[in-house]
Order: sequence, then structure tokens, then C-alpha cells
Amino acid sequence: MTDSKIPAVQLGDGGPEVGVQGLGCMGMSFAYGPTDAGESRATLERALELGVTLYDTADAYGAGENEKFLSPFFKAHRDEVVIATKFALSIPPDDPTTRVIRNDRPYIRQCVEASLKRLDVDVIDLYYMHRRDVNVPIEETVGAMAELVREGKVKHLGLSEVTADELRAAQAVHPIAAVQSEWSLFSRDIEAYVVPAARDLGVALVPYSPLGRGFLAGTFVNAEKDLTTDDFRRTHPRFTGDNATANAALLEPVRKVAEAHGVSLGQIALAWVQQQARTHGLPVVPIPGTRKVTRIEENTAATRIALGQQDMALLEPIAAQVAGTRYPDMSFASAGRE
Repeated sequence: MTDSKIPAVQLGDGGPEVGVQGLGCMGMSFAYGPTDAGESRATLERALELGVTLYDTADAYGAGENEKFLSPFFKAHRDEVVIATKFALSIPPDDPTTRVIRNDRPYIRQCVEASLKRLDVDVIDLYYMHRRDVNVPIEETVGAMAELVREGKVKHLGLSEVTADELRAAQAVHPIAAVQSEWSLFSRDIEAYVVPAARDLGVALVPYSPLGRGFLAGTFVNAEKDLTTDDFRRTHPRFTGDNATANAALLEPVRKVAEAHGVSLGQIALAWVQQQARTHGLPVVPIPGTRKVTRIEENTAATRIALGQQDMALLEPIAAQVAGTRYPDMSFASAGRE
């Protein structure tokens, strides 16, 4: 395995410079079943060695436990990493299917102070609104976030799962460095409106779940049969029942392209997302999640895979054939409001 570092890119106009692939850290302490803290810490260190500098967490991941877990790593490498965390979403530990969303100013201020304390840092590099509370004008929410920048608690602002119109309204209040939304071979709805708006506004895209929560990498076939009972993918319509069977068949063209390149399914799925930067003309920094050293090496190696026109043509039809929605309740995502 090569130790070549991945290249860097700027997150939007005036945003921080980061490696072209980041690391989603949620699974190290939440949502994806049993974890190994030692292996996760080794994965964080290996990622940094390979040029990964954007580390993504949220106050909702394990009710703050993920931020606490990452804190020692961030403190040891503070000048080398870009810390991204989020507010707005609360997930009761005893019921991962329940979500409470708040975007009001008092809640934002409460959340940022709590995250700063758990992370044990003086400033958050990239602070996201995790989900949109439609009962609060986006201008008010971003205005409150902008206050945190002026106060030195936050350096840059981001939004997650917003529509194109919401992004434009937010950008009019304060510069937005990045929009985080699901984007993969299975999920391409943002390409219609959000991606063009981000390009026009000078905002980067940070795709989460670029591996379809592991499904595109072939790590499981049916969530109900293959995953532990505490894995929240068992609640996702795409990964259970007849939908899982139908969607597994859609991996065949991914497999063909992978075989032609001599790489894994997951590497082709990631290479496709990385290539969207050139396709759409804006910075794209996917944040695949992993807690294994071998996976971070595999994932970062995908940044060096160039897919040809024939490869892209084989992969193009997949998204339109996917069975099932991304979430049981799509009001949780921007596609339900676009």
C-alpha cells in the first residue's frame, strides 16, 4: 500500500484547505454496531498520515460521545486537522429512529458551547447546521451562526441537507464554505438543484455516505440478516427486504468496472464521487466513514483512480433504478423540500 498523500483542495471561496477526501467519524462511537476504540484511534492516525485532514463529527453522534472520543486526537494534531462538527439534531440514545430538530438562536449557542467543551478546543473550524428546522427562517439560523464566527468560536460555516433556495438565502447572510448532503451512485438527487447552486455560489460539496453506508462496498447485502440489532441501517428502506435484493443486483456494473481496474467495489464507488468535482466544476470532498486502518488505506487510494467514459456510462443508470428511499421519513432530507 502506497504512502502517497492525497492532494488538497479549498472548501469553497475562503474556506479551509483540506485533503480531497475526509473521514466520517460517526461510526467510531455510534450507529454501526460494536466498535474497537484502539482500532479507531489507529485509523485516525493513519488517515492523517495519508493526507486526510477533514474530520467530521456531530453533537448527535452518541449524544456527544463521538466528540469526546475524538478530542485527544484533535488536541495532539490541532494544527494539522480541520474539525467539523454540527448542531440542530438530537437523537435519543434509547430510540435512534426518533429525531428532534432545532435551529433557534438559544439552542445554537447552547450547542456550540457544549461542543467546544467536549472537543476541548477554543474554536471549531467548520460548524454545520445538521438539519433544517423549517419553522425557523434560514436567515435567522445563519445569522446566529455568523455571530459565533464574529465571537471567534467558529471559523467557517456549513449546512447539511439544504435545498438550493435555502443555500442561496443562507449565503446572502454569511459565506457558506460547504454543503454536506448524501451523494453516491445510489443517491444523486442533489445534482438537479443543489450542486449547480453551490457551484455558482462558490460553495464546496461534502458528500456523506458516498459508499451507500457500506452497501456499495459490498460489506453487507441485507441489513436485517447481516448486521447487528443495534445497527441503524436496519431501519433504512434500501437495505432490507425486497429492496435489498433488488439493490444488490445493481452492483453488477460496479463490479465490472472494479474488475477492469483491479480494485474493490468501494474504490469505484468513491472514485465516481471524487470525479464529480470535474464533472460539475466545484470542490467535492467525500467523507466515507470507517474505523479500520485497511479501509482508510483503500478509501484514500480511490482518489488516484481515473474512470473513463465507458466506466462512467456503465455506472450512470444505477441511481434511477434504486429501490427504496434514503430514510424512512424523507422530510428529514432536503429532497423532500426541493
